[in-house]
Amino acid sequence: MNILFIGDIVGEPGREAVKSALPSLKKREGIDFTIANSENAAGGAGITPDIADELLGAGIDVLTNGDHIWDRKEIIDGFDREPRILRPLNYGESAPGKGSIVLNSATGARVGVIDLVGRVFMQAVECPFKAAMAEIEKIRKETPVIVIDMHAEATSEKIALAYYLDGMATAICGTHTHIQTADERVFKKGTAYISDVGMTGPFDSVLGRKPEQIIRRFITGLPTRFEMADSDVQLQGAVITCDDKTGKATAIKRIQEKLR
Repeated sequence: MNILFIGDIVGEPGREAVKSALPSLKKREGIDFTIANSENAAGGAGITPDIADELLGAGIDVLTNGDHIWDRKEIIDGFDREPRILRPLNYGESAPGKGSIVLNSATGARVGVIDLVGRVFMQAVECPFKAAMAEIEKIRKETPVIVIDMHAEATSEKIALAYYLDGMATAICGTHTHIQTADERVFKKGTAYISDVGMTGPFDSVLGRKPEQIIRRFITGLPTRFEMADSDVQLQGAVITCDDKTGKATAIKRIQEKLR
């Protein structure tokens, strides 16, 4: 089966990229299941229930998120209404929402998705390594196909998690930096990996924002309003091919779809 993981959707340009490019991309690549990180989908910070509905309606099966999940407080009510919106598992049981889900793919094969956030250079949270292993043991009772969003800053933390979970997870896809890396590979025991699947939004930007405003902030240190950029819009991500009987990945390739 083929699983598409879409990189961080940033603002309206990113949402429009999904709606424009996803149908043909799914057909061309024979996609059976689609995951996307949506934590920047609402104006570049957070996600709302309405925007989640928009993205799910565009053909995405599960929305993962990261450290910006709480930027729009209305999403808390959205968790109860829509279980396909995930928040990082390792925020703990007391946090609203859920950190994993198991759903049917287009082929009928079950797919488990786990959402994690890193700890290096980020806020203090529960250990993603321990949280992932415990959740994998639960999900493997339903399916061997398990895809993890590791939303983290440090590449070392992401790669270490891949070695730790090699053979236990189908794929570990890094998110958060908005910069697509060229280190995709399949580990020895069958776990596909990429440090960052990239960004879906305006590539001619600084992580989705207008460059001149970011430059002003770096030079002056003064508070600056960051506005969404809107040129060279791309959908970036990765396609993972796996055996749905064993959960082992056989291939992973990067995706870059240019819209305008």
